[in-house]
Amino acid sequence: MIFWVLRWFLYFENAKKDLFHPVISPFYPTIAVALLVIAGGFIIIFHNILLAEIFWVLGSMLMVVFAFLIPFIMFTHENIEISHINPGWYIPPVGLIVIPIAGAFFEPLSTGVYKEIITITNFLGYGAGFFLYIALLAIIVYRLILHSPLPGTIAPTLWINLGPIGAGNIALINIVSKTSFISVKEPFYIFALVFWGFGLWWLVMSIIMTLRYIKRAELNYSMSWWAFIFPLGAYTASTHLISKTLHLEIINILGFGIFWLLFFIWCITFFKTVINIKNIFKG
Repeated sequence: MIFWVLRWFLYFENAKKDLFHPVISPFYPTIAVALLVIAGGFIIIFHNILLAEIFWVLGSMLMVVFAFLIPFIMFTHENIEISHINPGWYIPPVGLIVIPIAGAFFEPLSTGVYKEIITITNFLGYGAGFFLYIALLAIIVYRLILHSPLPGTIAPTLWINLGPIGAGNIALINIVSKTSFISVKEPFYIFALVFWGFGLWWLVMSIIMTLRYIKRAELNYSMSWWAFIFPLGAYTASTHLISKTLHLEIINILGFGIFWLLFFIWCITFFKTVINIKNIFKG
């Protein structure tokens, strides 16, 4: 985040140009998403509620700003073409959906007005993020069907669709299990399972499409390969959570297989990135 802020001071025109770029601008909220993910890590791994809450508040505030800024730029942009549409546009909705993943843990620990603010923020994040995702899903599928295939350099973004599905299920289960006024939980869990099923279809389709790019030698390394990682990681985590919540062992076994797929892809992407960085310095 420090380097991101420094870029605005040292290279303001370049940062501003990227912010208004129809392909690059949706990636700006990744800064806020990172803060929210760190908040979740402090809760689950380190059990440090104070630091988790600090990162969550910062990430949520920044994400809400981007949730209005990026769509506003897209709505008022005069040069967006169908070729600009890509699954990277899911990132702002994903960021909103991630808010309640950690935020749900703070609701039962809070009181008074602050408790209500946390509750509203969680439901704002999930509600706005989920329905924006549904709207963008229709637009992106329209582009995939009626326009030329995605260029190989951004082909990995096909996997980003697993992000809102995986994060969405984790957020939903956390909200339902932690929010005090929700007493009937089973219908929400059933929806999470249905949503997870759509994610499994998209995972298989993403694998098939990626193999097609590999077969045609169109999947040369680029930084977009990291689009394989976070979405698949979110879906893997949601698979484990659903299996644990609904006591479905077969889903847990399937999730274990998806985890090894994630580990395999992460290793390849990591080593490719290291090699690319070394080549840049050598050059």
